[in-house]
Amino acid sequence: MPDIPTVTLPSGVSVPALGLGTWNMGEDVRKASAEIESLKRGLDLGMTLIDTAEMYAEGGAEKITGAAIAARRDEVFLVSKVYPWNASRQGVIDACERSLKRLRTDRLDLYLLHWRGEHPLAETVAGFEELRRAGKIGAWGVSNFDVADMEELMIVPEGKNCAANQVLYNLSRRGVEYDLLPWCQQREIAIMAYSPIEQGRLVRNDTLIHISKAYQATPAQVALAFLLEREGVIAIPKSANPDRVAENAAAAELEISDEDWAALDAAFPPPTEKRPLAMI
Repeated sequence: MPDIPTVTLPSGVSVPALGLGTWNMGEDVRKASAEIESLKRGLDLGMTLIDTAEMYAEGGAEKITGAAIAARRDEVFLVSKVYPWNASRQGVIDACERSLKRLRTDRLDLYLLHWRGEHPLAETVAGFEELRRAGKIGAWGVSNFDVADMEELMIVPEGKNCAANQVLYNLSRRGVEYDLLPWCQQREIAIMAYSPIEQGRLVRNDTLIHISKAYQATPAQVALAFLLEREGVIAIPKSANPDRVAENAAAAELEISDEDWAALDAAFPPPTEKRPLAMI
């Protein structure tokens, strides 16, 4: 089993820095068994953080996740997300109950606001805190929040309890490195990087292909290794192929040279100014 690094959340809980995404799962019943097996394979390899959302296949991905973890819930750090239009104080509580039912569990380890909507942050946080006190969630966080959003969150009552911010972050989407990533690192708020391989597009990059060959690795593994080098960053690649999941897990064992990191910086330059927060 690969030695997967960990990220410590504000609560002191350590979670794998390489987890399992479920975006696009649960959309086709013919693929369900492969999707479930892929998640199980990831758990076997130590990728015990699973990220899902009520949005994904309108609850279908949560059902897939629930089936995959049914006999091993205690092994898993389980993350789900609430639609912004469900994020009133009572709406958050009701949405969480629906997610728990689909996931066949009595608790989430982390519950995120999927993106900002019309409900005031104070209401959403109040709902999260009520769920936390009731033991329905272990911690809460946000997704697709830029620095200004995070600063606004910090002045909301109990807003400083935010444990994570899930954003689009990969080699080709490095804008968060200019301000959001260091802002969160300073406050020990984890960054969860979704679409860490840019939904597969990064694997066709010539520089990545060239560098990966030197390590007898794949471009996807190098792209994941880039994120695993970052303090406080959790990558959540999605795959419905058990062998691809094993390939992703092996990214944790890559040791890239300084020379090759420099080559990647040249091919994918880090930001030199503030950019709008990227989203897919």
